[in-house]
Amino acid sequence: MPSALPDGDEAPEDGALPESALHGLGRRPFGVYVHVPFCATRCGYCDFNTYTASELSPGSPSSWLAAVHRELALAAEVLGTPPAADTVFVGGGTPSLLGAAPLTEILSAIRETVGLAPDAEVTTESNPESTSPEFFEALREAGYTRISLGMQSAAPHVLSVLDRVHTPGRPTEAAREARRAGFDHVNLDLIYGTPGETPDDLTRSLDAVLEAGVDHVSAYALIVEQGTALARRIARGDLPHPDDDVLADRYEQVDEALSSAGLHWYEVSNWASEPKAWCQHNMGYWHGADWWGVGPGAHSHVGGVRWWNVKHPARHAALLAGGRSPAAARETLTAEDRHLERVMLELRLVDGLPVDVLPVEAQAEARRAADEGLLDEAALAGVNGRFGRCVLTRRGRLLADAVVRRLT
Repeated sequence: MPSALPDGDEAPEDGALPESALHGLGRRPFGVYVHVPFCATRCGYCDFNTYTASELSPGSPSSWLAAVHRELALAAEVLGTPPAADTVFVGGGTPSLLGAAPLTEILSAIRETVGLAPDAEVTTESNPESTSPEFFEALREAGYTRISLGMQSAAPHVLSVLDRVHTPGRPTEAAREARRAGFDHVNLDLIYGTPGETPDDLTRSLDAVLEAGVDHVSAYALIVEQGTALARRIARGDLPHPDDDVLADRYEQVDEALSSAGLHWYEVSNWASEPKAWCQHNMGYWHGADWWGVGPGAHSHVGGVRWWNVKHPARHAALLAGGRSPAAARETLTAEDRHLERVMLELRLVDGLPVDVLPVEAQAEARRAADEGLLDEAALAGVNGRFGRCVLTRRGRLLADAVVRRLT
């Protein structure tokens, strides 16, 4: 949940959506995202909308939870007859800091307001240091189906550069605890390309992930976000800026190791053992589905209307307590906007983008990209007379942004 909010149009105080946005509601996948804005410490690379205890008033967690209840009630009112959520994702911040009881309460509130599909995927992010076997057991009993753990690296010096406070072996042990508690779907997050990380460091991290027996891995190149402590250290010359060629080498190392172990890419930064292990909530984002984002700074999208909440937990809670929507602003996507986002997001997926959604000149550009080894030639050709799909090769994944620009 990035800390900077975009500009937009004024959002109505009651949160009402135009009839055009509500048309077809329920025929599209629907998800609920809940943003937990609390962290024990601030990681040096992170620019998400999060706050430590020293930055908030003592009652912030309880007022935040009350605001979550109110915003879910608002969602049910605005949506009319809301579709039962196919997916729920509790992210942050550090949701596990709340403990199992508030996370259980949040899921119960979702069931009672917008509703929850019987086979819904329900994920929470967790910091390994704030979890335990009892924590996972309580979440599994409450109805959570998926756990995502922040690991980042197994190398102590890399964790130190990132300002991560967990011990190197704790994430993999937490993953095993989650599996023993009955979670079939467990993800570990990695960050590669941190200054000072060597290929051997990354190999040890990948080996640890694979030994943990998880069915999903997310691996992200380190991005230096302006305004973060990491950006200031690099600006002072204390650390070198991540090198693009090194990041490409690290990505290939990740892809090779995970693929060889049976975890295959399904999105540029995500690998899974089988389609059942894919993060369905994120698939909704990538396919332009509907979702309601609950919490300070959370973004939402319903039927081509996108809005985002005010950032600060106190302001978010105050607006809802006063009977007002916490939306800071919103925008209505044009047909051109939606096409651009479809190309940008679906191209990142293993199933790719249908060629026939591209204009003729972009289709010709896709063929040139295939000739250059950026798109899979067989997928582009199609089968049995059907239109093909634009599917990135490994080299294309490294240059995904450039391929998007060529096709739009």
